[in-house]
Amino acid sequence: MIRRIATVAVYVEDQQKAKQFWVEKVGFDVVAEHPMGPNAFWLEVAPKGAQTALVIYPKGMMKNAETKRASIVFECDNVFIAYEEMKAKGVQFLSEPQQMQWGSFVQFQDEDGNEFVLKS
Repeated sequence: MIRRIATVAVYVEDQQKAKQFWVEKVGFDVVAEHPMGPNAFWLEVAPKGAQTALVIYPKGMMKNAETKRASIVFECDNVFIAYEEMKAKGVQFLSEPQQMQWGSFVQFQDEDGNEFVLKS
């Protein structure tokens, strides 16, 4: 029986730049970092205490990497507070947070143009 999502891959041009984004701007922790070959490593980042992690994977090691897109929704306590904190650190958002009948959400993107949803 499947119990949880272990990892979700995000394909990037520059792992170090992506690591800096997720750790310094978004506030995630590095949970795994292992050499994977020349100029590449297995890198997992996650919110503190999370059971699921993002694998920051180099596009250079993937066939057809330009067509790969992550589809990830992050849950938080308050979208509006998270939006302000992340925006102040330089995270690019696609719009202002929106309040819907089912909750609040906003879309943001990393420095490689991958889009993500933040909801509460």
